[in-house]
Amino acid sequence: MTTTEYLQTPETVLPRELAFGVLRAADAPRAAHRRVVVELLLAMAPFVRERRLGEVLPAPIDVILDFDAALVVQPDLVFVSSERAQIVGDRIDGAPDLVVEVLSPHPRVGRLDERVGWFARCGVRECWLADLTQKKVVVLDLDGGGVRDSAGFAGREAIRSHVLPGLSVTPLQIFGF
Repeated sequence: MTTTEYLQTPETVLPRELAFGVLRAADAPRAAHRRVVVELLLAMAPFVRERRLGEVLPAPIDVILDFDAALVVQPDLVFVSSERAQIVGDRIDGAPDLVVEVLSPHPRVGRLDERVGWFARCGVRECWLADLTQKKVVVLDLDGGGVRDSAGFAGREAIRSHVLPGLSVTPLQIFGF
């Protein structure tokens, strides 16, 4: 399937992606997964909006990482900076500055290592991995070659972001439901 063909399919709220021409779909995420996404959205969106840093959007939203290679993903949460606002339209045409993937006990679409590799190669600057089982967040600093640095956060420890410096959120806040 080409990216053009994918974009002509009917809208759906179920997670799906186009991985180099192969359509992959999954069931809707479980409630605990959605709660983490909501908590992160509630922490990030006001911070970003008050400072006019850009925009935070939750899934499902298509992110076209590589149109020609037919690579379209739907991370759980994305942040696009004001400087790059032109990539946000009906979908996101390019790499967001930051993506969040909530890791559920039962993975839904694709392998994590391949997704992180795509994010790095296509220009995502930072990826958060929120692990539901371990109740911790790993922040990956990315560059075109892969993961440049990583840091793990648990409990009451504030999650540190190079893309959103000053954001104040802890794993306890996002997993404390």
